[in-house]
Amino acid sequence: MLDAADLVVGPRALLGDYAGSARVIESAGPLSAEVIDSLAAASAAVLVVSGDPGFFGDLRVLRERGIPVVVRPGVTDVQRLAALLRRPWDDITVVSAAGRDFRHAVNVCRARKAVAVLTAPGAGPAELARELRGWRRAIAVLEDVGGPAERLSVVDVTEAERRRWREPNLVLCLTSIDAVGTARWIAGGEPVPPADGWALPESAFATRAGVGTPSEVAALVLARLAPRPGTLVWDVCAGSGAVGIEAARLGAAVIAVERDAGLCVRIVANAAAHDVDIRLADGEALTDLPRPDSVFLASSRPDLLRTCAAVGAGRVVVLVPELDRVTETRDTLAGAGYEVDGCHLTTARLTPTADGATSLTPTTATTLVWAAR
Repeated sequence: MLDAADLVVGPRALLGDYAGSARVIESAGPLSAEVIDSLAAASAAVLVVSGDPGFFGDLRVLRERGIPVVVRPGVTDVQRLAALLRRPWDDITVVSAAGRDFRHAVNVCRARKAVAVLTAPGAGPAELARELRGWRRAIAVLEDVGGPAERLSVVDVTEAERRRWREPNLVLCLTSIDAVGTARWIAGGEPVPPADGWALPESAFATRAGVGTPSEVAALVLARLAPRPGTLVWDVCAGSGAVGIEAARLGAAVIAVERDAGLCVRIVANAAAHDVDIRLADGEALTDLPRPDSVFLASSRPDLLRTCAAVGAGRVVVLVPELDRVTETRDTLAGAGYEVDGCHLTTARLTPTADGATSLTPTTATTLVWAAR
């Protein structure tokens, strides 16, 4: 194919000592518009890339331009990295960190147990590790991928941030270097949403008397928070952690903020019971946390409300136990640039009676205020 080409495009590391008669354009990283134009104009062009161009590669952009292609795929770099670590890779979620997607890729690494990150200049292992402070992760880095100095290193977050890494590189972010996901019918990690749904009953979470979110309330809170893969949710005054854990089960990265040590123990136990990984944070350290996409505040304390309104989240949901604080809550959020709405939610559950009939037993009367940018 190279012998028949009048144009060859690819990075120098892959072209090696090619000395054919075709014009050569050295191109590393995403194809520029000029290179794509040259490929489209050539009568016989060869684009040399590492791995499979159909896996987060250049095949998509060539198809979008309508350029006819013949594909000779190689082994993907993710496959190679997993093989070097001697582990299966059907449980690995793969994300791209290029451009504005970096923040979403970071949040997937915060939420999931095994994530391969296709890095980019300015969004490499060190930058990723910096954003993972506070999460316990092992970082496997394959640097100088396909080059003469290719090397695999497995380090913790602190070491990954400190080192300088050769490009191009690839990262595998793991909660444990030895753990492997269970065999499933679907690749890429746990399915979202989970099979048993969401808004689980209160009995699904260990708590103490007077602390907890009724499932009917949790359902509405989750609908307004819109947790999903790639997002970060703060669960402030988390209590048993039920809302944050449910958000994590829906794919979001979660930070549970709670001051009570006894409740923190319950949050850890509940997260483990539901097989999600959430980060615990002290209730007075909100300004030191990474910016969330959504915030749930289970309190109407004015100081906490002002802090949560000012962090720049796209969505904020506040549980307001005190009716005389509803207007203050609404005005604080509106003053921070949000469109504000809310409701008073009253629920009653079906209860069997002694004679075999069914009655309704009131269970919840809750005021929720939510806001969106």
